[in-house]
Amino acid sequence: QVQLVESGGGLVQAGGSLRLSCVASGRTASIYGMAWFRQAPGKERELAARITWSGGITYYADSVKGRFTISRDNAKNTVYLQMNSLKPEDTAVYYCAGRMIGGSFNYWGQGTQVTVSA
Repeated sequence: QVQLVESGGGLVQAGGSLRLSCVASGRTASIYGMAWFRQAPGKERELAARITWSGGITYYADSVKGRFTISRDNAKNTVYLQMNSLKPEDTAVYYCAGRMIGGSFNYWGQGTQVTVSA
């Protein structure tokens, strides 16, 4: 099992920045990839960015490309999401997720609220 705990959400004005953190514990040696998903009110959960745990290969949704950066610190078992040039449409609950090799994103954090005011 893997436990994930997010932090770093909050209220920010449009154009501002936030950095989210997600600390993993438990069977962290078995983690293959980590991701940040988000869910806005009335909308389905969507993938924002993901990263492989060992090689650091990244993927970004078009909606966040060029503004968000996902990174990881293996020594700290932590994955980050640096969010710049935030827009009101980025307002959502952001969830950290993890998966083992060959598996789906089965491990989830509790979520952290990000609110961007116009």
